[in-house]
Amino acid sequence: MTPEELIMVCTSDIAGQVRGKALTAVDVDGGQPPQVPWTPTNIMITAHGPIADSPWGPLGDLMLTGDPSTHVRLVFGDGDVHRFMLGDLSEPGGAPWACCLRDFARRGLAALEAEFGLTLRGAMEHEFHYDGVEERPNSAYSLDALRRQGAFAGDLLAALREAGLTPESFMPEYGPSQYEVTVAPSEGLRIADEAVILREVSQTIAARHGGRVSFTPMVRPDAVGNGVHVHFSLCGEGGAPVNHDPDGPAGLSAVAGAFLAGILSKLPSLVALTAASTISYLRLVPNRWSASAVNLGQQDREAAVRLCPVFAARGAVEDQFHFEYRVADGTASPYLLLGALVWAGLHGLRQDLPAPPVTEENVAEMSGTDRAALGIQALPTSLSQALDSLAADDDVIAWMGQALHEAYQRHKRFEVGLMADLDPAAQCARYHLAY
Repeated sequence: MTPEELIMVCTSDIAGQVRGKALTAVDVDGGQPPQVPWTPTNIMITAHGPIADSPWGPLGDLMLTGDPSTHVRLVFGDGDVHRFMLGDLSEPGGAPWACCLRDFARRGLAALEAEFGLTLRGAMEHEFHYDGVEERPNSAYSLDALRRQGAFAGDLLAALREAGLTPESFMPEYGPSQYEVTVAPSEGLRIADEAVILREVSQTIAARHGGRVSFTPMVRPDAVGNGVHVHFSLCGEGGAPVNHDPDGPAGLSAVAGAFLAGILSKLPSLVALTAASTISYLRLVPNRWSASAVNLGQQDREAAVRLCPVFAARGAVEDQFHFEYRVADGTASPYLLLGALVWAGLHGLRQDLPAPPVTEENVAEMSGTDRAALGIQALPTSLSQALDSLAADDDVIAWMGQALHEAYQRHKRFEVGLMADLDPAAQCARYHLAY
């Protein structure tokens, strides 16, 4: 008997978890995009298992339709085959479901192009903990840490390439058993698709090596956290970059300045979507190389948004000039993360906001007076605070739509309640298992 190949048709949900249903390859290959029935309340399943208070209860039906452009088929030397496909959620009549996170990002990208002729180019850079390597002191960035992970990295990069991504680098990071993997930029919705694919492929390869990776923001309270850093730039007609103006403030074009100003203006609300767990806020404090304030920093790895460096050896400035959003981690669905940045940037363009001031010093060491003079405010210090900010922001609610906003608030408030009686170490342990 020859085992049948299964293809999982999947969605990335509010918890950033990838769920779906599997079909046999004979039911999918060579035909129309695969479809499987889905249930609205599934989006209310938390990362820890219990289902949050659902607006739908047991009612309603949806269709999950796979997008063939996201199809991943990994074939291993022992004959094992791993296949999945990402998709969109729609109503029985065919209209996009109001809570489809992929559609939330797609709508923002479509508006950006329709209103301003712009597309987004970028990639999500992931840090993670790999338990296939024992912790040793002084392993940060070391050749020893690379050597001790064995064949995992080589297999991972090969699998990412087979999955349609273009791997760029793999490195031991600063934290305990922490590594980072990066891929080449892509465009539009594909940025989020590739982030989901990267996470799932990483889990697959780790499992084949008898280990596990975790994209949790914090392995434990005293450890360095794992971030998801979104590198991005704007492109105009013909894909030409439109981010740099040598006469603009800090080299910013007016378009890029307005886009970044929109992100910063909405960041206290966006953080509820991009740093989406209770322990995310253990990481978003000074001196953890993450971010604790709303600022645009010049080559500053503690800025909320960073102006990335330009190197003479790498060609023209305008081809390199780009930005990095650093207030995100692996508990966020990549579609919510991408959509949040696009909608906020679009807000800045619609309002024709001026470029924000650029800091060139450590914001954590600035006086309160100096921070106030630059309009720099602190980020929320808890998921509850971030959700409060989101609930008070009519613009972000309008972008999400009332149904998605209500579902998100219910989901995350319930998650806060699940963690309420646990100390930070116990919370970290729960998220470590979940992500």
